Amino acid sequence: MPTGVAIRDVREQLFDAAERILLRDGPNALTSRAVTTEAGCAKGVLHRHFADFDAFLAELVRDRIGRIDEQAAALRKSAGSGTVAGNLTTAVQEVFGSVAVAIVGLFISRDGLRARLRQSGSVGIPLLTEATAMIAAYLDAERELGRVAADADTGTLAPTLIGAGHLLFADRESPTPDTAAVRKVVATVIAAVTREP
Repeated sequence: MPTGVAIRDVREQLFDAAERILLRDGPNALTSRAVTTEAGCAKGVLHRHFADFDAFLAELVRDRIGRIDEQAAALRKSAGSGTVAGNLTTAVQEVFGSVAVAIVGLFISRDGLRARLRQSGSVGIPLLTEATAMIAAYLDAERELGRVAADADTGTLAPTLIGAGHLLFADRESPTPDTAAVRKVVATVIAAVTREP
């Protein structure tokens, strides 16, 4: 690519390129060269915007966490509408239909990335921790509306749903689970606490 050509929204372009690589080829294929090639820009572009590759990856993870925060707001708004199982099925599919599973693998395999995220106060496994909080907040909202039992342990149900969802979506080589498979798992986990017909 010629030098001196302005690239609009370069950070987002690089993040999107990294996400495509993660989804297509997995965490082991993610290198700065692969990202810039996928984004169609010179390698130096990444290093002009980020101190090093782990700094880039940390910002990628934070950006994708921001998307979970947006999804959490929408899920909370859905409380009281549709069905609890339906809303949770959609939420689990959105979390794991994205780059979340690949980021978990990336987080586990890169010591530098883990260290950067821990320095900035991140706890748990990025994206999964935030997704668990999202599900718990939604279940709390449904409990307040009476659609989830008053004594439901949302602090246990949320990580159970996220863990089960992760297992459904974790194998990149298999076809993505369909809505019926996800809904079956969700309905089974919440069966004892929901107050829906």
